[in-house]
Amino acid sequence: MVAVELVGVPFDGYGRSGHQAAAAAALRGSGLGAALAAFEVVERDDMVLPTGSPERGTQTSLINEPALLAMTEEVGSRVTTAVTGGRFPLVYGADCTTLLGTIPALRADGPVSVLFVDGHEDTMPLDVSEDGEAANTEIGLLLGLSGHLMEGPLSERLPALGRDELALLGPRDGGWRQQFNVGSLRDSGVWMRDWQEVAAAPEDLARSAVDHLKQSARRWWLHVDLDVLDPEQFPAQGLPDVADEPHGLTWDQLTRALTAAVACGGCLGWSLAIYDPDQDPDRSDAQRIVRLVADTMAALPETAL
Repeated sequence: MVAVELVGVPFDGYGRSGHQAAAAAALRGSGLGAALAAFEVVERDDMVLPTGSPERGTQTSLINEPALLAMTEEVGSRVTTAVTGGRFPLVYGADCTTLLGTIPALRADGPVSVLFVDGHEDTMPLDVSEDGEAANTEIGLLLGLSGHLMEGPLSERLPALGRDELALLGPRDGGWRQQFNVGSLRDSGVWMRDWQEVAAAPEDLARSAVDHLKQSARRWWLHVDLDVLDPEQFPAQGLPDVADEPHGLTWDQLTRALTAAVACGGCLGWSLAIYDPDQDPDRSDAQRIVRLVADTMAALPETAL
């Protein structure tokens, strides 16, 4: 039996109280543990982070810097402890910046690649970013495309990913990137299929993505930003006062892609990000996320690697 370690992350990238910082607790309250009844589950207390701050930090130029640095450090520690102990870590809550803790930490034990399922490419250069929100730039930081002037412990662990160690499924942010003259990773040799391609063939493209990743490293990490979904399917994404980008995957298409991917084997763990319970008062979106977790984890091979 696969042992699953739950890693709840009470972090909001904008330094707000509630919102994404409340996601982990909301998902637990909506039955996350029960959805994993087929597994041996190890659950620890959520990490304790500094109080959120909307100010930009001096080391990274990113907002909510003290909590961001503490979160990435703790996530990296918990994930590597779980993997070393033979468990499958499920990191839930927060945003895509959990990858800044996970991937550098995992690489200390050998190569690891990333299947990145997201509605955005997340490569906004720090000197272009209007708000300094880290979840718009973490892939650029991991690849070494940005962050050259950063200081401190996070900068010392970057870059941590090669272009051949990354595969993207689902982006639909071409128009937004064009506003800032930020090119696509696809044009620079990164394996990527946009949301329309994934919607047409979710299983085939998921398997192709994993096949590509395994050419670089047999171990790979799954990251899912739930804003890969169409906001009509999943309203509790993004900022409450900002219109969500239209289009995206359906729940069925996302489920089919994820189950096909994990069934290929080699997946070390999974991070699941971008859910705002403040935009989900009846917790219907939380319950749908829990179903996604149950369906995806059911496809995990008995021997993950």
